[in-house]
Amino acid sequence: MSETTSDTKARKKTNLAVFIPFAAFAALAVVFAVLMFRPGRDITEVPSMLIGKTAPEIALPAIEGLTGPDGAPTPAFDPAQFGGKPVLVNVWASWCVPCRQEHPLLMALAEQAGVTVAGLNYKDKTENALGFLGRLGNPYAFAGADNSGRAAIEWGVYGVPESFVVGTDGTILYKHTGPLTPEAIETEILPRMTGE
Repeated sequence: MSETTSDTKARKKTNLAVFIPFAAFAALAVVFAVLMFRPGRDITEVPSMLIGKTAPEIALPAIEGLTGPDGAPTPAFDPAQFGGKPVLVNVWASWCVPCRQEHPLLMALAEQAGVTVAGLNYKDKTENALGFLGRLGNPYAFAGADNSGRAAIEWGVYGVPESFVVGTDGTILYKHTGPLTPEAIETEILPRMTGE
Protein backbone atom coordinates (compact mmCIF):
# COMPACT_ATOMS: atom_id res chain seq x y z
CA MET A 1 0.00 0.00 0.00
CA SER A 2 1.53 3.29 -1.05
CA GLU A 3 1.91 6.24 1.26
CA THR A 4 -0.08 9.33 0.40
CA THR A 5 1.36 12.86 0.37
CA SER A 6 -0.76 13.83 3.36
CA ASP A 7 0.61 10.85 5.37
CA THR A 8 4.18 11.92 4.56
CA LYS A 9 3.50 15.52 5.64
CA ALA A 10 1.88 14.35 8.90
CA ARG A 11 4.90 12.15 9.68
CA LYS A 12 7.32 15.04 9.05
CA LYS A 13 5.31 17.30 11.37
CA THR A 14 5.39 14.61 14.07
CA ASN A 15 9.14 14.17 13.70
CA LEU A 16 9.71 17.93 14.03
CA ALA A 17 7.45 18.09 17.10
CA VAL A 18 9.69 15.58 18.86
CA PHE A 19 12.66 17.95 18.56
CA ILE A 20 10.92 21.09 19.89
CA PRO A 21 11.25 20.20 23.62
CA PHE A 22 14.89 19.21 23.06
CA ALA A 23 15.63 22.51 21.31
CA ALA A 24 13.93 24.49 24.10
CA PHE A 25 15.93 22.63 26.74
CA ALA A 26 19.20 23.21 24.87
CA ALA A 27 18.48 26.95 24.59
CA LEU A 28 17.76 27.21 28.32
CA ALA A 29 20.92 25.26 29.15
CA VAL A 30 23.00 27.68 27.08
CA VAL A 31 21.45 30.72 28.84
CA PHE A 32 22.04 29.10 32.25
CA ALA A 33 25.68 28.28 31.41
CA VAL A 34 26.37 31.83 30.21
CA LEU A 35 24.93 33.32 33.41
CA MET A 36 26.58 30.84 35.78
CA PHE A 37 30.04 30.72 34.27
CA ARG A 38 30.57 34.29 33.13
CA PRO A 39 34.02 35.69 33.98
CA GLY A 40 34.26 37.56 37.28
CA ARG A 41 31.07 36.06 38.71
CA ASP A 42 31.12 35.89 42.51
CA ILE A 43 30.04 32.32 43.35
CA THR A 44 28.96 33.37 46.86
CA GLU A 45 26.45 35.82 45.42
CA VAL A 46 23.02 34.27 45.30
CA PRO A 47 20.22 36.59 44.21
CA SER A 48 17.86 37.51 47.00
CA MET A 49 14.43 38.99 46.52
CA LEU A 50 14.81 40.58 49.96
CA ILE A 51 17.67 42.97 49.12
CA GLY A 52 16.30 46.48 49.58
CA LYS A 53 13.26 45.21 51.48
CA THR A 54 12.47 45.28 55.19
CA ALA A 55 13.90 42.32 57.10
CA PRO A 56 11.30 39.76 58.18
CA GLU A 57 9.97 40.69 61.60
CA ILE A 58 10.00 37.17 62.97
CA ALA A 59 10.95 36.88 66.62
CA LEU A 60 12.52 33.64 67.80
CA PRO A 61 12.86 32.34 71.35
CA ALA A 62 16.23 32.63 73.02
CA ILE A 63 18.49 29.61 73.01
CA GLU A 64 17.84 28.36 76.51
CA GLY A 65 20.99 28.47 78.65
CA LEU A 66 23.04 30.59 76.22
CA THR A 67 25.00 33.37 77.91
CA GLY A 68 27.25 36.12 76.67
CA PRO A 69 30.82 36.92 77.77
CA ASP A 70 29.48 38.74 80.83
CA GLY A 71 27.52 35.66 81.97
CA ALA A 72 24.13 37.29 81.29
CA PRO A 73 21.59 35.40 79.17
CA THR A 74 21.84 36.18 75.45
CA PRO A 75 18.62 37.96 74.40
CA ALA A 76 16.24 36.32 71.94
CA PHE A 77 16.40 37.02 68.20
CA ASP A 78 13.93 39.82 67.47
CA PRO A 79 14.56 42.30 64.63
CA ALA A 80 12.31 44.80 66.45
CA GLN A 81 14.99 44.93 69.18
CA PHE A 82 17.92 45.71 66.87
CA GLY A 83 17.60 49.33 67.99
CA GLY A 84 18.15 51.23 64.76
CA LYS A 85 21.73 50.09 64.30
CA PRO A 86 23.18 47.90 61.55
CA VAL A 87 23.19 44.20 62.39
CA LEU A 88 24.84 41.20 60.78
CA VAL A 89 22.33 38.33 60.93
CA ASN A 90 24.15 35.00 60.75
CA VAL A 91 22.25 31.75 60.07
CA TRP A 92 24.17 28.83 61.56
CA ALA A 93 23.93 25.34 63.08
CA SER A 94 26.21 23.15 65.18
CA TRP A 95 26.00 20.37 62.56
CA CYS A 96 27.23 22.73 59.81
CA VAL A 97 30.93 22.19 59.05
CA PRO A 98 31.38 25.52 57.17
CA CYS A 99 29.87 27.29 60.22
CA ARG A 100 32.94 26.18 62.20
CA GLN A 101 35.16 27.56 59.45
CA GLU A 102 33.62 31.04 59.60
CA HIS A 103 33.20 31.20 63.39
CA PRO A 104 36.57 32.85 64.20
CA LEU A 105 35.65 35.62 61.77
CA LEU A 106 32.33 36.15 63.55
CA MET A 107 34.14 36.30 66.90
CA ALA A 108 36.49 38.97 65.51
CA LEU A 109 33.60 40.93 64.01
CA ALA A 110 31.73 40.94 67.32
CA GLU A 111 34.77 42.63 68.92
CA GLN A 112 34.71 45.58 66.51
CA ALA A 113 33.10 48.85 67.52
CA GLY A 114 29.79 49.48 65.82
CA VAL A 115 29.24 45.85 64.82
CA THR A 116 26.35 43.83 66.21
CA VAL A 117 26.00 40.16 65.28
CA ALA A 118 22.71 38.31 65.69
CA GLY A 119 22.42 34.53 65.34
CA LEU A 120 19.60 32.49 63.87
CA ASN A 121 20.21 28.89 64.96
CA TYR A 122 18.72 26.70 62.23
CA LYS A 123 17.11 23.31 63.03
CA ASP A 124 19.51 22.48 65.83
CA LYS A 125 19.26 20.79 69.21
CA THR A 126 19.71 23.17 72.13
CA GLU A 127 22.43 21.07 73.76
CA ASN A 128 24.39 20.92 70.49
CA ALA A 129 24.08 24.67 69.90
CA LEU A 130 25.25 25.35 73.47
CA GLY A 131 28.19 22.96 73.07
CA PHE A 132 29.21 24.57 69.77
CA LEU A 133 29.21 28.09 71.23
CA GLY A 134 30.69 26.89 74.52
CA ARG A 135 33.75 25.54 72.69
CA LEU A 136 34.14 28.24 70.03
CA GLY A 137 32.74 31.32 71.77
CA ASN A 138 29.50 33.28 71.49
CA PRO A 139 29.69 36.22 69.06
CA TYR A 140 25.95 36.90 69.17
CA ALA A 141 24.36 39.91 70.85
CA PHE A 142 20.99 38.28 70.05
CA ALA A 143 20.37 34.61 69.27
CA GLY A 144 17.24 32.64 68.58
CA ALA A 145 16.32 29.02 67.97
CA ASP A 146 14.62 28.37 64.62
CA ASN A 147 13.64 24.79 65.41
CA SER A 148 11.03 24.51 62.65
CA GLY A 149 13.04 26.33 59.97
CA ARG A 150 10.15 28.75 59.37
CA ALA A 151 12.20 31.89 60.07
CA ALA A 152 14.93 30.76 57.68
CA ILE A 153 12.32 30.38 54.94
CA GLU A 154 11.07 33.91 55.60
CA TRP A 155 14.66 35.19 55.37
CA GLY A 156 15.10 33.39 52.03
CA VAL A 157 17.83 31.08 53.30
CA TYR A 158 19.10 28.46 50.84
CA GLY A 159 21.39 26.70 53.32
CA VAL A 160 23.71 27.34 56.24
CA PRO A 161 25.74 29.35 56.78
CA GLU A 162 24.29 32.52 55.33
CA SER A 163 24.64 36.09 56.55
CA PHE A 164 22.63 39.25 55.98
CA VAL A 165 23.49 42.88 56.66
CA VAL A 166 20.44 44.71 58.00
CA GLY A 167 20.69 48.50 57.85
CA THR A 168 19.71 51.09 60.45
CA ASP A 169 16.22 51.35 58.93
CA GLY A 170 15.66 47.56 59.05
CA THR A 171 16.30 47.06 55.34
CA ILE A 172 18.36 44.10 54.10
CA LEU A 173 21.41 45.59 52.39
CA TYR A 174 23.45 42.50 51.54
CA LYS A 175 23.35 38.70 51.58
CA HIS A 176 26.38 36.41 51.74
CA THR A 177 25.89 32.71 50.99
CA GLY A 178 28.36 30.22 52.42
CA PRO A 179 31.02 30.79 55.07
CA LEU A 180 32.21 34.35 55.52
CA THR A 181 35.66 35.20 54.21
CA PRO A 182 38.04 37.99 55.23
CA GLU A 183 37.59 39.52 51.77
CA ALA A 184 33.77 39.54 52.01
CA ILE A 185 33.97 41.12 55.45
CA GLU A 186 36.36 43.86 54.31
CA THR A 187 34.77 44.67 50.96
CA GLU A 188 31.06 43.94 51.45
CA ILE A 189 30.04 43.67 55.10
CA LEU A 190 31.99 46.27 57.08
CA PRO A 191 31.45 49.10 54.59
CA ARG A 192 27.68 48.51 54.83
CA MET A 193 27.75 48.27 58.63
CA THR A 194 30.08 51.12 59.47
CA GLY A 195 29.35 53.43 56.54
CA GLU A 196 33.03 53.59 55.58
